[in-house]
Amino acid sequence: MLKKRRSFRRQKVCKYCVDKIDAIDFKDIKRLRNFISDRGKIIPRRISGNCALHQRQLATAIRRARSIAMLPFAADLS
Repeated sequence: MLKKRRSFRRQKVCKYCVDKIDAIDFKDIKRLRNFISDRGKIIPRRISGNCALHQRQLATAIRRARSIAMLPFAADLS
């Protein structure tokens, strides 16, 4: 009989918890761009590895940055 191999996946860690950042600033565009897909969507928590608290703060910060035109709402498909 064939044995099934279990692959070990390393658990993702929250980048904000590692850097000990309490509040996410919407003006920090360089850091926010890492959590936006090429289509302009917010990357989900299970993919980004953020904790629940920071993922909620991140989503709010991205929405605020979009509303003042620091980040695009959608990708430029031209």
